[in-house]
Amino acid sequence: MGSVFGLVALSMTAQAGTMAKREAFGTMPDGRTVDAVVLTNAHGLSARVIAYGASLQSLSAPDRDGHVADIVLGYPSLRGYLEKPQYFGATVGRYANRIANGRFVLDGKTYQVPVNDGPNSLHGGTRGFDKVLWTVGEVSHDAGKASVTLTYVSPDGDMGYPGKLSVSATYTLDDEDRLSIDYHATTDRPTIVNLSNHAYWNLAGEGSGSVMAQRLTIVADAFLPIDATSIPTGEVRKVDGTPFDFRHAKPIGRDIRTADPQLLNGRGYDHNWVISRAPASAPRMVARVEDPRSGRVLTLSSAQPGLQFYSGNFLDGTTVGTGGHVYRQGDAFALEPQLYPDTPNQPAFGSARLEPGQAYRNLIVYRFTTEPARSAR
Repeated sequence: MGSVFGLVALSMTAQAGTMAKREAFGTMPDGRTVDAVVLTNAHGLSARVIAYGASLQSLSAPDRDGHVADIVLGYPSLRGYLEKPQYFGATVGRYANRIANGRFVLDGKTYQVPVNDGPNSLHGGTRGFDKVLWTVGEVSHDAGKASVTLTYVSPDGDMGYPGKLSVSATYTLDDEDRLSIDYHATTDRPTIVNLSNHAYWNLAGEGSGSVMAQRLTIVADAFLPIDATSIPTGEVRKVDGTPFDFRHAKPIGRDIRTADPQLLNGRGYDHNWVISRAPASAPRMVARVEDPRSGRVLTLSSAQPGLQFYSGNFLDGTTVGTGGHVYRQGDAFALEPQLYPDTPNQPAFGSARLEPGQAYRNLIVYRFTTEPARSAR
């Protein structure tokens, strides 16, 4: 299955225009069916979304010569997601990223959520939104776009978080070669929420090797330094003169082996860049990645104030992905638009609070293009 299916589906539908197709992906241990929906456009792009974790399981895209490859890391079957979860393409929440010591205070009450990353809570705890079965709702397509909406209801007290949280994730692939993920959430009690997507990207193709030569731009002049447990210290530091300056495109790996204490803390890049001090009114470009080898370009837009950039530091050669290749350190990167890590414990970072009657939203837009090979000089 996996990337092989993506190629087959693409060959059948690329000439027919934008389409959405629903199928079975696997079966949960309790017998529930895990569905997949394949979204395809007329230009050779095909995205497969699975209901487990509301995850992007594959994204097939052509290179500058029209050759198609799957450019996100994943597993070929449900078994991998169940037996060795690594957030591949997953929706992460209730709180994406880390909460120090798994504790926060809301309206004078202290809440304890599961600790699953050293002393801290990561991506919602031991059973975050990446490890639950979402409901596949509306599946639709027309002449210009194909989409699927998935929903999940997290009960009051789930993983220690207050309030019943009703969440939706709508994936849309359009004929402008954009894949968008639109997250919405509402609550019946005051709570905190921070949702994002944890796709691992390799623009040369999943399993093709290191991404260190792929060129990254991040539209930010500051980042958040972290302590030895990856919690922000509270400082907002300028990127000037540091390995964290990606304001102009540079290879991901150019400075990654610099003896900077922050790179030692993160075992590479695993930090939040300060895009703005508050959410924007609409998505704007926050990052761009170019692969010189294939010519593929990914442009990321978001309205979120923060962007977590992770350089695949903990991929350790023990995972075999969709194409049958082993994933090693630095074989992919993640770009996660979100609120700042540990915001509930650091008021200077803003607020992650959601009230009844309010609606949380995080719209993430990925645009795929190609560029010609650069002439040798």
